Amino acid sequence: MINVFIGYDPREAVAYSVLAYSIQARASQPVSITPLRLSQLQGVLSRERHPLQSTDFSFSRFLTPYLSGYSGWSVFMDCDMLMLDDVAHLWKLRDERWAVMVVKHQHVPRETVKFLGEPQSKYEKKNWSSVMLFNNARCRALTPEYVNRATGLELHQFKWLENDALIGALPDRWNHLVGYNPPRKDAALVHYTLGGPYFEDYRDCEYSKEWFAERDAMLRVATPVVAR
Repeated sequence: MINVFIGYDPREAVAYSVLAYSIQARASQPVSITPLRLSQLQGVLSRERHPLQSTDFSFSRFLTPYLSGYSGWSVFMDCDMLMLDDVAHLWKLRDERWAVMVVKHQHVPRETVKFLGEPQSKYEKKNWSSVMLFNNARCRALTPEYVNRATGLELHQFKWLENDALIGALPDRWNHLVGYNPPRKDAALVHYTLGGPYFEDYRDCEYSKEWFAERDAMLRVATPVVAR
């Protein structure tokens, strides 16, 4: 079973649904998808919302190893994404040498504000944590207690690991940053990091046609043939 955890924010509920559908539609192996909804994490995630926190799942993503019982592997991904390949191909990249595997972007945002007027923060390892392949047993430092008290930079810059040598690299096609990375035909997982096509201001962004096609496929209902 491929275990996938997706960040959930009620302002982007449609993004979560379309991403989940796009994963299942292309998967060649069974996939279990769990939304990280704050309403379901009461008593686990208790920290107050930070002024620079742009989504509900800014910190809850780091509970993935705990929610997986610190066993096996799990995938985390932001909800503002679209899967264009078989998630089993991502799953196959698991490597026991690493505690966590990410796309190691060299990403410095040009803007100071992102979707819905949320602040755009600049820091080292920006967007590394938007797709993470967790080797759960080696991420035991990510207890609920630690996730609740650690700073945002400590979490997103992987300070909970002994050192950066424990971070493995994923091919960058598994976290294609729309609007930043040059367009490519082999993008496997596209990330609408500035804002997805479900927001009016980004309806015509790169990969918007693919997103709307996926949404329409998800909503398609076969009309039954009535015998006459």
